Amino acid sequence: MNEVVLYDYWRSSASYRVRIALNLLGIDYKTVPVNLLDCAHKTSDYLALNPQGLVPTLVIDGKTLTQSLAIIEYLAETRPECGLLPLDIADRQKVRALAYAVAMDIHPICNLHVVSHLTTLTDKTDAREEWMNHFIADGLGKLEAMIGEADGAFSFGDAPTMADFCLVPQVYNARRWGVELTAFQRIVDIDGRCAELPAFQAAHPDRVRP
Repeated sequence: MNEVVLYDYWRSSASYRVRIALNLLGIDYKTVPVNLLDCAHKTSDYLALNPQGLVPTLVIDGKTLTQSLAIIEYLAETRPECGLLPLDIADRQKVRALAYAVAMDIHPICNLHVVSHLTTLTDKTDAREEWMNHFIADGLGKLEAMIGEADGAFSFGDAPTMADFCLVPQVYNARRWGVELTAFQRIVDIDGRCAELPAFQAAHPDRVRP
């Protein structure tokens, strides 16, 4: 059996999502740290593996996979019995919508390279913090409304799905940047339930930091 290898940065939201999925599936994997702060993602060797120079990259089933949600959807489709995505097509759309609301709307504008560029455009000392607080809080407010009062312990239903793999790292980032979360009680409750599960615990940045 081919070794599973995750090219990972411990604090990357995208990497965090994939770590949760792998843990939940019980897939053993080797971690290769890619230190973004040291620009390890820009080396020729890493760019040959992942032309975007992003993390994570997952080598599994003899394939090299990139983009966190595409990776998770591959895992869901090749291992459908594990429930990363619901079986019903309409339910899958709902889970994807929740996941994409984080991964495509909040995360990209709060990413390291975006915020680093922001600091070159202004002399305001707190510009980065204001930016993060504004866009994370705005995005979480919309996500809270999307989840609504739906039944179930998690973002969709009574078992964690791809939606929760995106929600939890975003809540981690929100706390890191001092975002006030009291208005997002459903999100906070879901995050708390996820935090009780070993797969989420083992994926936490504090647990995998080199």
